[in-house]
Formats: sequence, C-alpha cells, structure tokens
Amino acid sequence: MENRQGHDQEEGRMATSVTVPMVGKIVSVSVKAGDQVKEDDHVAVLEAMKMEMPIVAPINGVIKEVCVSAGQEVEAEATIAIIE
Repeated sequence: MENRQGHDQEEGRMATSVTVPMVGKIVSVSVKAGDQVKEDDHVAVLEAMKMEMPIVAPINGVIKEVCVSAGQEVEAEATIAIIE
C-alpha cells in the first residue's frame, strides 16, 4: 500500500491518500469522514485473488474523505480515503 502526500490549499495542511495495492473489491469500510485514526488502524478490507486483506492508515490523523463504499470494485493504486 502506498500513501501519497499533497498540500491542501484551503486548509493549509498536508493530506495523505490511503491506496490499495492491487485490483480488487472493497468488502467493508471501517471509517467515515471526521473519524480520528492512528497509524495501522484498519480503514477498509480489500478482497483480491480470493483473499481478504486489511487496508490500514499509513499515518495518524483525521479522515477527511472516504472515496469508496462496500462492494465497489477498485483498480490498483486507487485512493480509498484521504487523511489529514
């Protein structure tokens, strides 16, 4: 899983994308906008190649946006949430 950092012009804070490592289907989402997360907290579960893998927060912060929902198909490196 890769995280990408970018500067949020409006807020003046850094935002980090939570991404998935491969093509798959989102089985569940454990967070919503406004939730406080710590590094390694579960954000979602991805099903790929008949296995389920947790997608975790790469940093401590607050969930700014959740970009997926349960049942959604995603591409490799897709952003599933944004953390500030």
